[in-house]
Amino acid sequence: MTMRKYLLAVPLMALALIAAKHPAPPPAPKFTLMAPPAVAADPANRLNIELSSGGTVVIQLRPDVAPNHVYRIQTLASQGFYNGLAFHRVIPGFMAQGGDPKGNGSGGSTLPNVAAEFSILPHMRGVLAMARTLEDLNGGNSQFFIMLSAGTSLDHKYTIFGRVMSGMQFVDGIAPGEPPEAPTKMVRVWIDGPLPAPPAAAPAPVAEAKPAGG
Repeated sequence: MTMRKYLLAVPLMALALIAAKHPAPPPAPKFTLMAPPAVAADPANRLNIELSSGGTVVIQLRPDVAPNHVYRIQTLASQGFYNGLAFHRVIPGFMAQGGDPKGNGSGGSTLPNVAAEFSILPHMRGVLAMARTLEDLNGGNSQFFIMLSAGTSLDHKYTIFGRVMSGMQFVDGIAPGEPPEAPTKMVRVWIDGPLPAPPAAAPAPVAEAKPAGG
């Protein structure tokens, strides 16, 4: 009887040793559609866009999801970079894109590009995300877009860093076109609080996927 108990204990000990050698991976960050209370309470995380077509759009920024992209737009807004720039690419039922000083989609700020901060958040109506070239996953700089409707094909491919809190009806009124004949401009863009300190560390650039056999 004693021998049988001993033999049963051996495989149990072996299983315990195997489990110890292969710890479970850390859980992925859990993001919620709503900003955490501390994020929502910080006035620096509220971005305001006054439109030439009328109305002001208020956006809740999400530094808990994409801290470096949020800091970039906070910085540029504090510098007055966006004031007077147009929404140069507006596709009805899809998105409105702006933030290019050249007004044709090829420009950006003098600051270096921001490495991608992709998340599980979906591209829902009202979402604010950073534009980039198709060739460079880490090519975000100053151009952004606001979703006019859901676009699940963009999920995990563009960095989401905010969502419209109020004024979505004014976003719907942005002049359409690629480019529009009479583009809607950002009269003034600002954050409600002082520019915060920069994030502690920048993320590593996202590696480009290579085709099999490449």
